[in-house]
Amino acid sequence: MPAEPGVIDALDRVVTAELTSLPADQLTPQLIRTTIDDFRQLPRFASISDGDAEQLARLLETRHAVILTIGNIVKVKHEPWLPDAKAEIDPYYWQRYRKLLASKGMGVPVLATLDEVSDRTLGLLGNPREAGVWARKGLVLGNVQSGKTANYLGLICKASDAGYRVIIVIAGIHNNLRNQTQSRVDEGFIGFEKGAGKNKLGKVVGVGRIDLQRRPSHFTSSTRDFSQAAASQVGVPLQNLNEPAVFVIKKNANTLANLTQWLKTSLQGGRINSPLLLIDDEADNASINVSQNTNAASTINAQIRELLAMFERSSYVGYTATPFANIFIDPESDDEMLGQDLFPRDFIVSLDPPSNYLGARRVFLESPDEFLRPINDSDDAIPIKHRITQIIEGLPDSLRFAVRAFLLVRAIRILRGEASAHNSMLINASRFTRVQSQLRNHVHSYLEELQNALRISGALDPVEARAVPEIFELENTWKSEYGEAGQRWEDVLSVLHDAAAPIRVVEVNNKSAGKLNYSDFENGLNVIAVGGFSLSRGLTLEGLSITYFLRSSVMYDTLMQMGRWFGYRPGYEDLCRIWMPEDAQGWYAHIAESIEMLRDDLKDMEAAGATPEDFGLRVRSHPDSLIVTARNKMGTGKRFVVSIGLGGSQIETTPVSARDSDYNVRRTRSLVTAVQASGVTPIPLGGSWLFSGVSPELVASFVRDYKQDPGSTKTQSGPVVAYIEGRAASTLSSWDVLLVGRQPTAKEPLVERTDYEALNDLRVVYQVRSTGSRSRENTLYIGDNQKVASRGIERAGMSDAQREAAEEQYRRDNPSPDGDPVNYPDVAYRRFRAKPLLMLHLVRLKTSGNGGGPNLPPLVAAWGISFPPSPLGQSEKRVEFVVNTVWFREHFGVDSDDELEGED
Repeated sequence: MPAEPGVIDALDRVVTAELTSLPADQLTPQLIRTTIDDFRQLPRFASISDGDAEQLARLLETRHAVILTIGNIVKVKHEPWLPDAKAEIDPYYWQRYRKLLASKGMGVPVLATLDEVSDRTLGLLGNPREAGVWARKGLVLGNVQSGKTANYLGLICKASDAGYRVIIVIAGIHNNLRNQTQSRVDEGFIGFEKGAGKNKLGKVVGVGRIDLQRRPSHFTSSTRDFSQAAASQVGVPLQNLNEPAVFVIKKNANTLANLTQWLKTSLQGGRINSPLLLIDDEADNASINVSQNTNAASTINAQIRELLAMFERSSYVGYTATPFANIFIDPESDDEMLGQDLFPRDFIVSLDPPSNYLGARRVFLESPDEFLRPINDSDDAIPIKHRITQIIEGLPDSLRFAVRAFLLVRAIRILRGEASAHNSMLINASRFTRVQSQLRNHVHSYLEELQNALRISGALDPVEARAVPEIFELENTWKSEYGEAGQRWEDVLSVLHDAAAPIRVVEVNNKSAGKLNYSDFENGLNVIAVGGFSLSRGLTLEGLSITYFLRSSVMYDTLMQMGRWFGYRPGYEDLCRIWMPEDAQGWYAHIAESIEMLRDDLKDMEAAGATPEDFGLRVRSHPDSLIVTARNKMGTGKRFVVSIGLGGSQIETTPVSARDSDYNVRRTRSLVTAVQASGVTPIPLGGSWLFSGVSPELVASFVRDYKQDPGSTKTQSGPVVAYIEGRAASTLSSWDVLLVGRQPTAKEPLVERTDYEALNDLRVVYQVRSTGSRSRENTLYIGDNQKVASRGIERAGMSDAQREAAEEQYRRDNPSPDGDPVNYPDVAYRRFRAKPLLMLHLVRLKTSGNGGGPNLPPLVAAWGISFPPSPLGQSEKRVEFVVNTVWFREHFGVDSDDELEGED
């Protein structure tokens, strides 16, 4: 059994006191563990086990974020003003906020970095004491659930100290997110909640308990958005303010219209002279111009621009973790990109998360087997694509398993001394509120079954308890998921009733009464939250450990923002699990790679002194613009053309054509014969064969002649061949070609003759894969994860020095707090490739049971290309890809606008 919580808490206090007395640059993961071990030598802490000590070390790492880095900036030339102004700035608001964060356990290194990051961002804004008319616009790129709110609260505090007098925070499109944001602003900046009536002081909170000498003016509250009537009662004119006036508003056309109308009425003409800081939280959502009329802006975009124009001096800062839409603002032409007023033309800041952040890179690229579990049994109970009339008659086994896992997580956390911690499970399986209600009822019924079984039989001897079906299933779930988590089953069972009893199921949407007010539960809120869009963007689920995600959208921003499981999981990261379909896992992995590439580009362009315009144009040439820009630009049945480049990307033929399988297999064999005939010697590489120094003409000829399935859009032969030929004299002048085979394991029986071939005396054992669930009679998907190639394949052809350099760079950019070996994603190697790589796949398909049909071809051929990045100083060659609405909906499901219909 673990040590008593009081003993662990005491060790926490003495170790924290010791660490905070040290310089920030001395705090390392090893030092934290050494300090804990030193104190464990004392009799008072002798009962603390190695497991308890490690849990405490990880908790302290979260507080001190010992490997937090500042990030990168691209900007236009800007006269520095902050260093000279600091002598005259009274840091009242910042010091209050800093003390609040320290009192909550934020470590010295994190506070120091937050101080520096907020200073750097503030310095990119306009100087509020500079007269005249000016406007600045920028973007801060964070990570989902990584602390963007804490960052912009620090910026608000420092901006107010510097002289900004009107603070407008445009929060999410849902009331619950706006309310949550208002509470955070009240706690971290204002210091009190808005009371009823004119200027009435409400409950003192957060920084107000530290010092309440100065009071910003409230125009909104945690329960009420902006209204003209309430604003008129405040009685504070916005001209020549001594203290800031604060508005936290929902990103809603009516709310913005009310605010701008009230300002116009108050001003009676002219502009407001008090400097404005406008924070656009989730800036990629609803703020961008999605109007298909090139001479008009969409409503919210136009309203934000009108609001900014009402101030003589303004700084607009968009915050987002998914910046694709912002970077791609008006994809129609390069010239019109800057014409959109919210393009971050002055600066783009990339915030690096701390090393203990559980993000997309860790979950989907580095350790997917640790966190991800597939959903492949939902079709009968909850089809991924369903209508608002869908009837839910029961729960799939995978969801019942996930609910059991959640009960076990809480039991294990109790045994780890975290009985009072918040615990949340997320179920996001439908955008329709009436479907969510049905789902909530079924989950509630199943939870009651488990709770009743534990109440009646949980105290039985573990052997006797196995006779109870619910407890037998709980034990099997524990063995499957948490048998190696450090606790014995008998100990887990002994607390399972206490763990399960307080858990309740809450439906979270605009039509439900359920709320997630974690602050009201001092002893911890334990909840299974069932919802859709209200749980998909911005809303924080405290103590989230189990996620059941059954959604079909593959829009980059939509998917990433649905990732509520990203964030900080001190002391229970090893217990976190995410259930989702395999195709969604593949999309998330692809998106994670895309974000890594974007951040790498930003880093390179900062070093080169590039501007946001340069960065925007470069990123917009990325092949993923094919998906990002399509969503709001395609009319019904319209052909959509997007001009992109392929540098630094990987493309694959997914899906493949069954009708043309024989031809494509012959074409693949012909290419291998032609490569050998050109004098290139094959090099054995595991079960594969590598050809190095292949001419671009042979590669282009193969791609041109390969018969594509119409749905394999990124590998359209015309654009790809044009790109190869356009770079044939420079970066694509010499190719690596990999004939991909499989190495039979020692445990396998002798490979049958039908499972391999001797191609020009090269023995190639075919890859064996299941068909994906979206396969049809002639269109075959190789698996469900959107990937043909296996992990690590893009190392092929690289020298040892190149591979070591790629891995060293990845470790440097993505440090691991405990020094464990890193699993390197292919994108890490792609950056260091000297030559492009063509991958040839010969695959034996088998029916997965949910797609493909009985008449599969005996063998299919697929290919992929890994393109090295184009040099920064070299313009990217662009080619045009074409898609239409039918293709888009078939492959990517409903778009963002469709999803909003019928949802909360």
